[in-house]
Amino acid sequence: MSSMQDHTVVRSSRASRFAALAGIAILILLIAAPLWAGRADMRLLGELFLYLALASLWNLLAGYAGLVSVGQQAFVGFGGYLLFALTIFGGLHPVLAIGVAGLLGAAIAVPVALLIFRLRGAYFAIGTWVVAEVFRLTFAQISVLGGGSGSSLPVSIVKSVAANRTMREWTSYWMALGLVVLVLAVVYLFLRSRRGLALTAIRDNELAASSLGIDIWKTQFQVYVVTAGLTALTGGLIFLQKLRISPDAAFSVNDWTAFVIFIVVIGGIGTIEGPIIGTLVYFALREFLSDLGTIYLIVLGVVAILIMLKAPKGLWGLIRERWGIELFPLSHRVIYSKPDKEK
Repeated sequence: MSSMQDHTVVRSSRASRFAALAGIAILILLIAAPLWAGRADMRLLGELFLYLALASLWNLLAGYAGLVSVGQQAFVGFGGYLLFALTIFGGLHPVLAIGVAGLLGAAIAVPVALLIFRLRGAYFAIGTWVVAEVFRLTFAQISVLGGGSGSSLPVSIVKSVAANRTMREWTSYWMALGLVVLVLAVVYLFLRSRRGLALTAIRDNELAASSLGIDIWKTQFQVYVVTAGLTALTGGLIFLQKLRISPDAAFSVNDWTAFVIFIVVIGGIGTIEGPIIGTLVYFALREFLSDLGTIYLIVLGVVAILIMLKAPKGLWGLIRERWGIELFPLSHRVIYSKPDKEK
């Protein structure tokens, strides 16, 4: 009697296919939000989308490339200030200005990366924060943009987005939704590419990755520039919604880095699903506890500590270990068929 075992290599699973269909249905529902959601609900959803975009980008940078930055607010503020400068002095339409701000954010990230990539570990993290402070102090000296007190977006520029307030709110919401879809798609496709395999190898063991011929510096550099550009794009959209900017608000380490790190840590660093879960948990806690003042921040800290102690891989890591679910399949799986039996 002889036997032969066949196998099939697959990437998707039943859970991922179901998640794809559910994601399409949810996206259609969210696109139609102006038809069923109130004004306050749309503002909340728009803010949620922006935080999810920032969290997904920071997760790509730290969770996959191993670049733990505490200075991503540099690019949020840079994108916001470029929006104001390009619309007020350059005469660009706000939507076009946001796109240009993203490109310039990627461009400014090149010399920044050449500087801070000389640092490693904790020194790299401190270096990113120093760069963000340099950005903040620099823009605080630009008097035509309001200096230290900041400035507001002129009414004529605000009205150029759409004819009336309702359409402006709808446009702003759809832009935030489109941005988060773009960011998630870029992250997913990037991680499924050859560069994604290189990132996974670097994250697991830099020395082993280098011995396999992977150019660690080049791969991390590409990730840093891409995340910087998309973060600046997000920053431009954030301050288009706020309509006012100041150095302290634009380069706030709490708003644009600390809360983002909290989201990624509790959701699950190094996974695409983690920032999604973390963002939903963060906004749920904020909505229920924000009226408690400083107690709200204490609760966030306690939640983060408990999750790091009980589930070091985050909430999604806990779910994946228990049920083996992967909504965004990045790795291949081998499925063995039953052996054929011959007499």
